[in-house]
Amino acid sequence: MRIYAYSFSYYVMYTSHSDKRASGIYEITQASTIIESIGEGSQLQTETSFFYRLNARIPARLVLYFLSWSGFLVSFMMRNDINFALVAMVRPSDLSSSLSTSDSSSKLFSSADKNETNKQLFFNNDNTNISVINSTMNSENNDDLYDWSPTVKSIVVSSFYWCYVLSQVVGGIATQYFGTKQVFGWSQFATALCSLCIPFGADLHYSAVIILRSVQGFASGLTWPAMYAIVGYWIPLAERSRFMSSFQGFSIGIGLTYPLCGFIIDNFGWRYVFFTTGSLGMIWCILWYYLAFNTPKEHPRISTQEIEYIEVSVSSEAKETIGMKVPWKSIFTSLPAYAIGITTFGRIWIHYIFIVCGPNFMKNMLKFNYKTNGFLSGMPFICSYISSVIFCYVADKLMLSNWMSLTNVRKLFTALSQVVPGILVYLIGYIDKNIVLLLVVWFLSVTFITASYAGAMANIVDIAPNLAGPVLAFCQTIHMSASFLSPLVSGIIVTNESSIEQWRLVFGVSSVIAILTFVVYQIYGTAEIQNWNYPQSRSDGSAEECQILNKRKENIRKDDL
Repeated sequence: MRIYAYSFSYYVMYTSHSDKRASGIYEITQASTIIESIGEGSQLQTETSFFYRLNARIPARLVLYFLSWSGFLVSFMMRNDINFALVAMVRPSDLSSSLSTSDSSSKLFSSADKNETNKQLFFNNDNTNISVINSTMNSENNDDLYDWSPTVKSIVVSSFYWCYVLSQVVGGIATQYFGTKQVFGWSQFATALCSLCIPFGADLHYSAVIILRSVQGFASGLTWPAMYAIVGYWIPLAERSRFMSSFQGFSIGIGLTYPLCGFIIDNFGWRYVFFTTGSLGMIWCILWYYLAFNTPKEHPRISTQEIEYIEVSVSSEAKETIGMKVPWKSIFTSLPAYAIGITTFGRIWIHYIFIVCGPNFMKNMLKFNYKTNGFLSGMPFICSYISSVIFCYVADKLMLSNWMSLTNVRKLFTALSQVVPGILVYLIGYIDKNIVLLLVVWFLSVTFITASYAGAMANIVDIAPNLAGPVLAFCQTIHMSASFLSPLVSGIIVTNESSIEQWRLVFGVSSVIAILTFVVYQIYGTAEIQNWNYPQSRSDGSAEECQILNKRKENIRKDDL
């Protein structure tokens, strides 16, 4: 219900802004009026279509919001399904040698005995029998278990991010020439197709899974630069912060993936995890093909009122960036851009400890079954979506109320997203008696991480609103390397997944990285628009946009003083 309530407020926001246009009152809620058409014959035919009339009543920007939100949701479901599925696919490394002798005795445990024993063995290394029970649950669904070592598992997980990092700049360049619709749409299709193929690749060899995950990573790496780029053409500056919350669909995607995986594995087997996420990806691609367009002028069902509002609100500078040569040299030598990339490296590192290593920790250390593991692994990310909306709202209030300059707002929320989780994740390894307290700290850590979307991540649009796609590609090339280094280093450290000492080392390293990288942003971070953002020296645009930009410059000057 929250997402629908928030979207309704976003819908009302559209109409309230359009009422202020000097050229007249633009009632977007009555978008079924005169439509700009190519010819009278085609107009008559389309206006009689129920599908046309239904779409004409919905603002095109609202449709784009839902496509962005659902696109990232599905993308992260296909990205993270393997993090949980591996728990059911692979036999625990410390049990492979003793599984045959323990199999028969493990069946004697009732579910009540298992729950009681789990509590007694919290953070205890003498837990072989209970782990065997969890590892053999898959046999009821006739799914194979693979004898993959922890190192192989970490390579399988991290392989996604090898090519993901490499494709960031490719995504920025491709979007400049082919547009968001083509780049985002085909990348989602390739990711979904690979998800459907993973169960068959696992039967061949783990190297086949690594190849499929690498292809998924390259395709998914194109999505973020593509979606950032479309914002400048569709969304007025006054609405951009709130539109950015649609990117948090990935939090819902992660939050839904883990409990869904737990349910599917318990009832159907791990193979159906990939069949489900891949099918959802294909269905989304169909919706994207029919409903997404690169610019308002390309949209066949947009109302004349809405397109006029967008044309007036979006500055001519943003329009001139279509096909503009990207100033890569200026971006690669920009200290503010490096500050964003480096600090977000620390945030991504700690985030992926929870995303990738979380299900393993909950299975091997906390001894949760698949359903409980999935629920507890996913719920923090559901909550983080709500918290991200709150963080963005508070950040806007702080800036518009002149309580803080925009630069200080970005630094404050970046600190909340890295320093606070950095401290909390360190404490997790030492809460060895109270499982409820451990889970509370776990939830708080994941929740605070999303403050970054009111901090460093939003700062990308601040310093280069007209080149957000290429700048994001540059920053993500830096910070998304943490997405494969974090699980890879964790896999090297944790050779025994039931050793709390090894997990403490993982949490300690993550804490240090998250806090130290923030220091770089504290020194070099700024919200000032960079000179290379403009294709030429101009200052035109809507009155509302100019007012906000002038206010930002005044706040930056106050901050410098």
